[in-house]
Amino acid sequence: MSEKNDATGSLLEASIEIEAPQDAVWAMITDVTRMSSWSPQVVRTVVFGGPLRRGTRFLNLNRQGWKHWPTNARVVRFTPHRDFAFRIAENHSIWSFELTPTETGTRVTQRRETPEGTSLVSRTLVRIALGGQEPFSAEMLAGMRETLGRLKVEAEGGVSGNRAA
Repeated sequence: MSEKNDATGSLLEASIEIEAPQDAVWAMITDVTRMSSWSPQVVRTVVFGGPLRRGTRFLNLNRQGWKHWPTNARVVRFTPHRDFAFRIAENHSIWSFELTPTETGTRVTQRRETPEGTSLVSRTLVRIALGGQEPFSAEMLAGMRETLGRLKVEAEGGVSGNRAA
């Protein structure tokens, strides 16, 4: 697994190679209602308006310990079997999954980018309620690694265990 993290937390990136066909991995990643099976932060996802495509909106319920908060997302990129990205309305971050074929399967790269920075509300909440930018970024990067690891296990035929609530 590889990863990147800049000092400000504006780019977080983790990658993993999965021994599964690209179309199978794509089907898993774009079924965002299953993200809570893999992500340690996502509790539940509700999609509005039918199948996932550019413009589709969805709601995530996230958590850190006992703290829970909703985020509203809109799909901003959707290139089948290659690239899927969504923008979080509350903090302006863009989360994405890029799939690249490899000799043995698929390389999945998950990113969290903030090309326009984050909202004042988000920066304030991260500082006051979520431990500060540096620790929160480190926690998100660890969560990305965990998400990709669980995705790999399931895609390769294992079972992705749900975490205890």
